[in-house]
Amino acid sequence: MQNILSPFTALCTVGFFARLSYALARSPVLPLFALYLGAGPEAIGFAVGISTVTGIFLKLPSGALSDVIGRKKTMLIGLVVFAVMPFTYLFVKDYQLLIVIRFIHGLATAVYGPVSMAVVADVAGARKGELLSWFSSVTIIGNLLGAPLGGFILHRIPDAGSPTLGDFQTAYLVSGFAGLMSLLLALGILKGNNSSEKHNGLSEAYKKFISGIKEVISDRRVVVTSSMEGLQNMTVGALEAFLPIYAVTVAGLNEFQAGLLWGVQVIITIVSKPVMGKISDRYGRKPLITIGLLLCAISFAAIPLLKDFYLLAAAAIIFGLGESFVTSSSAALVADICREKHFGTAMGTFGTIFDIGHASGPIVAGLLLASHGYLFSFCVLAAILLLAMPVFLITVKVSK
Repeated sequence: MQNILSPFTALCTVGFFARLSYALARSPVLPLFALYLGAGPEAIGFAVGISTVTGIFLKLPSGALSDVIGRKKTMLIGLVVFAVMPFTYLFVKDYQLLIVIRFIHGLATAVYGPVSMAVVADVAGARKGELLSWFSSVTIIGNLLGAPLGGFILHRIPDAGSPTLGDFQTAYLVSGFAGLMSLLLALGILKGNNSSEKHNGLSEAYKKFISGIKEVISDRRVVVTSSMEGLQNMTVGALEAFLPIYAVTVAGLNEFQAGLLWGVQVIITIVSKPVMGKISDRYGRKPLITIGLLLCAISFAAIPLLKDFYLLAAAAIIFGLGESFVTSSSAALVADICREKHFGTAMGTFGTIFDIGHASGPIVAGLLLASHGYLFSFCVLAAILLLAMPVFLITVKVSK
């Protein structure tokens, strides 16, 4: 137990500061900074979303690279980006440079995300579901704290008017210091903990890199299991974008109540994920993923039928619980399926599909809402989850 928990606790601490740094630089600081620079709504949305595009293209090769050169080196590359990039915002004076920096900053999560999960899978052994869930919950807490901290920095002086350039620079300085903290902690705990193998040269390393990618993405079980979380994350993205709007414009709630609806869903996910992960280690991953998809589909489709705050909160709680069922088990199942030497590639594949789902959710929901109402649009996305369930059950065969 001690041999597992000591490096794992350190990894969680590194992940917390890394995600705190990234979240602080993202919301609400980034959209407000883009607005300060004169960007319109479409340009602000592009600035927020451009870093996800980096992850879509680079998470898979980053994970595969860690299988070749080792987790330590690859993870440190991502943490260097976390530590350095926030300070580059200090030089931003126009929107174009902001977009370039946001795209490069996306390298941080693109490289660190799948590799950190692979490191946890390396040390977890038979407890992959539990420890991956704990790790995810800790990083989510870092994400949650980043937003209010950024808002506090921008508005630390009441009634001082709109944030100034100096306020934004202060926020990015704090983000940079949090990133530096994660890097310094990692340099200490990863010392001598490298899983890289000796290669005869670049040719052999390249062959291993390509063969690992081919082996993982050719396994339908990996792709289908990752797609379950990707589809579930599509509804998360749609809910993140449109639940507040629905709550205020249709249900007649105030902005504070709309924020509470999203907050209660996130808190339920954080609290229940480690428990669900432990259950999946003991009783199997597939039942939890299937039940989670069902809970998410039902609660998501029910939201447009509800206008009472407490009923909407109940739907948000059920959705958060369903999300914890899926997310606590899907990454662990992917790690179970893959051979240990390809954990990085597997987590990269998982992260890529995850990002595609999260990025497409608001877009698909927005397109549907442009021509149809909330009920039709939400039912379509819920139906996709329901239709995916038999595909998952038939395709993914595991011993547990």
